[in-house]
Amino acid sequence: MKIVVIGGSGLIGTKLVNRLRKQGHEVVAASPKSGVNTITGEGLTEALAGAQVVVDVANAPSWEDKAVLKFFETSGRNLLAAEKAAGVRHHVALSVVGTDRLLESGYFRAKMAQENLIKASKIPYTIVQSTQFYEFVGAIAQFSTVGQTVHLPPALAQPIGSDDVAAAMADVAVGPPVNGTIEIAGPDRVPLDKLVGRFLTATHDPREVVTDAHARYFGIEVNDQSLTPGKNARIGPTGFEGWLSSMPRK
Repeated sequence: MKIVVIGGSGLIGTKLVNRLRKQGHEVVAASPKSGVNTITGEGLTEALAGAQVVVDVANAPSWEDKAVLKFFETSGRNLLAAEKAAGVRHHVALSVVGTDRLLESGYFRAKMAQENLIKASKIPYTIVQSTQFYEFVGAIAQFSTVGQTVHLPPALAQPIGSDDVAAAMADVAVGPPVNGTIEIAGPDRVPLDKLVGRFLTATHDPREVVTDAHARYFGIEVNDQSLTPGKNARIGPTGFEGWLSSMPRK
């Protein structure tokens, strides 16, 4: 099977490409680095020729409201049009758990626009909504830092490891389209403040977490339902503590 991975040089894309190739599939790791650009359309026709499946795991280079919306709308339209012309039979996209609950954020409004384009296309699809990656916890801490303190709410999160995300995406890519959404998450539900505090301790970071029910997550007010999946989510096997213990030590 020929599978094109858009964003094939990123964190999830690299892992996904390697996993699919090991399974014996013909995989194109498509990104601007390889001459495939979904914004300009460069290389799309050639990359998609003969492809049965396209997996879009690309992310926007800027999260500024207008820029991120322009990225996902332009990329989505160009990619779906090229897929229709190439006769692609399954479009798989990586999105975020809680996107429809976090529309106060321009980033999540842009992800919703991407999802709506996919649903409106005539191409069979599967949208995989993932919770936050373990690898993203450091960025959460950085965004929420004031001086030497990190201000976070105690809202529940259920993060997942990038290896488990890649495994789920690979399974979906080689399966039939569901024409709907699948949620994926890690096995542990942890309050955001405790999650980041544990990460800082494990990485010997001297910053202190301050629990504040009114603190915002990337500018959004969140509760226990905002960042957690529903009952039928696919649960990855890697717990947060197991991931922390496998991190390279400096």
